[in-house]
Amino acid sequence: MCGIVGLFLKQRKLEPELGAMLSDMLAVMSDRGPDSAGFAVYGDGQTGCVKLTVSGASETALRESLTELGRALGENLVSTFRDTHAVISLPASKERQARGWIAAHDDISFVGAGTRMELYKEVGLPERVAQRFGLARMAGSHGIGHTRMATESAVTTRGAHPFSTGLDQCLVHNGSLSNHNGVRRVLRREGMTFETENDTEVAAGYLSWKIREGASLKEALTQSLVDLDGFYTFVVGTESGFAVLRDPISCKPAVMAETNDYVAFGSEYRALAMLPGVDKAHLFEPNPATVYAWERA
Repeated sequence: MCGIVGLFLKQRKLEPELGAMLSDMLAVMSDRGPDSAGFAVYGDGQTGCVKLTVSGASETALRESLTELGRALGENLVSTFRDTHAVISLPASKERQARGWIAAHDDISFVGAGTRMELYKEVGLPERVAQRFGLARMAGSHGIGHTRMATESAVTTRGAHPFSTGLDQCLVHNGSLSNHNGVRRVLRREGMTFETENDTEVAAGYLSWKIREGASLKEALTQSLVDLDGFYTFVVGTESGFAVLRDPISCKPAVMAETNDYVAFGSEYRALAMLPGVDKAHLFEPNPATVYAWERA
């Protein structure tokens, strides 16, 4: 079943309110996915730096791991700790080395990377997950979120959405892909690795592969209509905006609201009902097999 929410702010003055609005939207979708939840927020970035989101068993364990990582990199790491996750800011030139070190240690896991993106996900009721990470206090230009009802893989932190397989790129998904095992084999031959059996991780990896090969996000999503089989709704976050795609049949529910201030997505209208000015918004159901995208210059 699962629930998806997304919010893209057109007005910079609203950025301090992004987390609070996204948190409310996520909580409303709890009964569509009560076993785990996650979200990505696109906030401030720093030129020449990358933010790595990592997870561990506890904040204490994470602090110990990041102290060791800092020694290995020869860097005094600047980190923000939020419950079981931490966001590390480090020079872009040290990203590959840092990710290699993380992959070699079992007590710390890579979650996502970006110049602006921070990504958090955990097992538990969505409202509680949002509270644990302090989503309501986060600021940014846009964000996406997901509430999960696991059907095809285990209820774990790694199995929760969003999945990130590219810099500043993440994906949430409602539905099911029937050919994800075959696509996973193709992507592995292309050098991609996977941490879960989740079909959503395959969809995220597919888009990253297409973009790596030179396609734009819109081109990659359009080609996914040919290469990915099943019924689904994708919401994709990027550094500059977000995109929405439904499969050609579009049996999964979806509604959007657009005003002069924002564009919002929800699996159901009630996820949008508390947004300011939604009573005057342009409300619509995304058309099947059509890419919708919004970006801020």
